[in-house]
Amino acid sequence: QVQLQESGPGLVKPSQTLSLTCIVSGGSITTSSIAYNWGWIRQPPGKGLEWMGVIRFDGIIWYSPSLKSRTSIIRDTSKNHFSLQLSSVTPEDTAVYYCIRDVGGWSYDYWGEGTRVTVTS
Repeated sequence: QVQLQESGPGLVKPSQTLSLTCIVSGGSITTSSIAYNWGWIRQPPGKGLEWMGVIRFDGIIWYSPSLKSRTSIIRDTSKNHFSLQLSSVTPEDTAVYYCIRDVGGWSYDYWGEGTRVTVTS
């Protein structure tokens, strides 16, 4: 059974970089498969889910066009985890952030429990 767990600070100041890590257990982020990718989505208060980006088993990455200039997804294969970095944050980046396994078609078969990040001075 695949499990994902997010970790990271719950408060970030404006203009700083938000950094979250997703630890994966029960599966490997380097398993060769075109059936899924590992990534991040978020849900701002009162709004819908927003797809942020994914990383494939071989390290290929896709980002949301609207966030691409501020987003980095990095992986550590030795620890079987991947991380999200979102730079120059503003209060509009306040959201619950989830790491997910993306199976395409805006579908995710495994989710972390989510971590709430608030951007405030």
